Amino acid sequence: MRLFQNAGLYPAYLLRLNQLRAPDWNFLQQRDAFLRDGFGAAHILLPVVTGNADAFFANSDDEVMQRQWARENGLGSTVSLEIILLAQIEHHRAEIFYNADPMRYQGPWLRRLPACVRKTVAWRAAPSPGADFSAYDLVVCNFPGILQRYRDMGWKTAYFSPSHHPALDKLAVNSHRPIDVIFVGGYSRHHIRRAELLRAVAELQDRYRVEFHLDRSRLTRVSESVVGRMLPFAKYRRPLPIRRISRPGVFGQELYALLADAKIVVNGAIDMAEEDRGNLRCFEAMGCGALMISDRGRYPKGMEDGVTMVTYGEARDAVAAIEAGLNAPARMREIAAKGLELMQIEYSKEHQWAQFTRLIEGL
Repeated sequence: MRLFQNAGLYPAYLLRLNQLRAPDWNFLQQRDAFLRDGFGAAHILLPVVTGNADAFFANSDDEVMQRQWARENGLGSTVSLEIILLAQIEHHRAEIFYNADPMRYQGPWLRRLPACVRKTVAWRAAPSPGADFSAYDLVVCNFPGILQRYRDMGWKTAYFSPSHHPALDKLAVNSHRPIDVIFVGGYSRHHIRRAELLRAVAELQDRYRVEFHLDRSRLTRVSESVVGRMLPFAKYRRPLPIRRISRPGVFGQELYALLADAKIVVNGAIDMAEEDRGNLRCFEAMGCGALMISDRGRYPKGMEDGVTMVTYGEARDAVAAIEAGLNAPARMREIAAKGLELMQIEYSKEHQWAQFTRLIEGL
């Protein structure tokens, strides 16, 4: 099948991406730089990873890269990003359109797809009030609760999982892991449970090397600035123990290298998933060979407490689990190794692609 996979960029990642590419690079050079960096690699399908000629990948909201393609293919400088994406799909003669940015591309736009497109699939793993995905042939994600909400809207859905990127295997074998505990993720005043978790884990910093790499919200950044400290923005600021060990957010290969330098990766779901678990960090942490300690809930197949990972209830439970792991390094390494094996076997790119192919055949 001729596959077109579209994704969207996390705004905070753009700074890193712009540092990775040169101004005079063509479209393929820019796209390959993005793929090598591995941002969101767990979602990238096998034919894209292997460079199969039947597969095309684009980040449709990356204006720099998309406009470069437009220039190379004779489109005007003022044409919209939506038109560029349609032109790319037609140029590739895509049969399958797999879109990880469906909030941007819904019913009216889908009806403009070229006739070569036979099936459309959307990935969406978050509540989407006001969205209309009814024009897609299938909506997929790995959160059963969210899929049920979509089915209640009358949309056809299916369970579909992220995967393990084989490029992480070289990092996962690292036995020298100087970071005892690491957390990587976003931070805002809306992350109530996350803030409680980080406050508790931060208390370990006097005994262990603990690092937080936090992508702060705009209001949090402002509140912690020199001017912000003079304003009534206290509720937006991170507590001092968290700020002491916090560094900027990391992405792509920089993120994976840090995870592979850590003994333990702490994870915490956000409220929108309810009891479902299995966010991207699970696949990245276990795929980098670290012990993942994450909050209790319904996890994907094989992610089992005490076998391939460790779970906690309250924030204090997370601290106890961290200390238990660091005080029993052999057991910690054993669980981490089984987690890595789970990623390499059950969640391989080959398995993900086989699952995707079956879903397409069933439409």
